[in-house]
Amino acid sequence: MSQRVPFPFSAIVGQDEMKLAILVAAVDPGIGGVLAFGDRGTGKSTAIRALAGLLPDIPVVEGCAYRCDPGDARALCDDCRARQARGPLRTRMAPVPVVDLPLGATEDRVVGALDIQRALANGEKAFEPGLLARANRGFLYIDEANLLEDHLVDLLLDVAASGENVVEREGLSIRHPARFVLVGSGNPEEGELRPQLLDRFGLSVEVRTPGDLPSRIEVIRRRDAYDRDPAGFAAQWGGAEAELRGRILAAREGLAQVAVPDTAYERAAQLCLSLGTDGLRGELTLIRTARALAALEGSAAVGDAELRRVAPPALRHRLRRNPLDEAVAGTRVERAVQELFGP
Repeated sequence: MSQRVPFPFSAIVGQDEMKLAILVAAVDPGIGGVLAFGDRGTGKSTAIRALAGLLPDIPVVEGCAYRCDPGDARALCDDCRARQARGPLRTRMAPVPVVDLPLGATEDRVVGALDIQRALANGEKAFEPGLLARANRGFLYIDEANLLEDHLVDLLLDVAASGENVVEREGLSIRHPARFVLVGSGNPEEGELRPQLLDRFGLSVEVRTPGDLPSRIEVIRRRDAYDRDPAGFAAQWGGAEAELRGRILAAREGLAQVAVPDTAYERAAQLCLSLGTDGLRGELTLIRTARALAALEGSAAVGDAELRRVAPPALRHRLRRNPLDEAVAGTRVERAVQELFGP
């Protein structure tokens, strides 16, 4: 049975902030992942799966459980390093992985554990890779992230930040690459993430059901067309998908050349200072996201336009609660942006 063609990313109606956040995270995974909170049925999971279908296949080391990048010697696992010492690595092309993390997943399933079958059959201690291994060089998607156990969220964020998974249990000591874009989604009505965990996500976007009639009609029309003929619908959007794919690849290649002038650093610091964000993670994420956006749009340097656009998703989840200001976080950020940059 053939795998269903994913819904085209370019065909998603509205949800501009969510789409922008996912795209810049795909350009620069170091931004730290995306958290999408909002109404059910608004395309959160569709968007991340659509992006994975949009991206081209990647080269991987053949036979490697972690899909190591043959072009990055520093990120190879121990097995691939040993193979490389014996000769050139054999490679193949593979799709970018998108791994779902179910709410009921145990820690062993997430990080990996002792392969019980091989231990019982052969008496050898072998590692059975977990979901983090499968997600390497791709996306790890957590639906209802606010309902995930806190210790698992802590673990995921630590691994996402370091790019490496370390497992030490049952006499095993394994270290393998785990570089992925962490994408979480949830409904605020079912509970919020702890503030210290919110701060660890690079970007936080608010997703709302379209409130205007034309947008709602267009969403229904496109989804109905896709459900009736997925391949035909995807073919209609092939040109737009190819154009977007080219932009992402060009942005990745040009990211290091995007200049960040001193004025941009100053603007970022002023904005975070006026909002009272804790620590300096807000400024760093703001600059990094603005640089990725500039690369995506072909700009040579980060300017006010990029900072304005990425400020809400980069900062809204880093604000302290202010009993004297009942405005929601997004409104507070937009107000501070207008005061600093002008209307």
